[in-house]
Amino acid sequence: MTGLVALLNTFNLTTPGGWVLARVAGCEVRRREPGWEATGYGWRFPHAGAFTVGSVVISRTPLVDLVWEHECAHMRQYALLGPLFLPGYALAAAYSLWRTGDWWSRNVFERRAGLVAGGYVENPVRRGSKRISGVTAAGAAGA
Repeated sequence: MTGLVALLNTFNLTTPGGWVLARVAGCEVRRREPGWEATGYGWRFPHAGAFTVGSVVISRTPLVDLVWEHECAHMRQYALLGPLFLPGYALAAAYSLWRTGDWWSRNVFERRAGLVAGGYVENPVRRGSKRISGVTAAGAAGA
C-alpha cells in the first residue's frame, strides 16, 4: 500500500508540487518512509507545525513519530483525491472554523488523520444563536 500511495501521488502531480514548494522555501529534503520530510520551512503560511503536499511533509523542524504518522494519513488522502485534496481541505477547514472557531476540530481530513496525533486539541461545536432557515446552526436540536 505504501508504494501505491507514493506512485499515485507522483502521477497525480501532488508530490512533484510538494518537492517544488519545499525547494523554493529553502527546505532540506530527505527520504523518510513512506515519503519525504522537508525541514527548515520558514514561511508564515500556512501557520502549522507541519503540512503535507502529496508525499512530501514540510515542517519547520524534524517531526516526532506520532506527528509523522498523522502526516502519512494525509499522504493517503492525497492519493485518493489528488489535486482535489487542496480545495476539499479548504472547504473542510472553513466548515470547522464556522462550527468551532478553529480550522481543525470539525475538519474531516484532520479528524480522519487523528487530531491528537497531529497535536490538535478538539474544541466543541458552537451552539450559539446562528440560525439557518429557522433552525439553529447546531441542527434540529435547537428548533
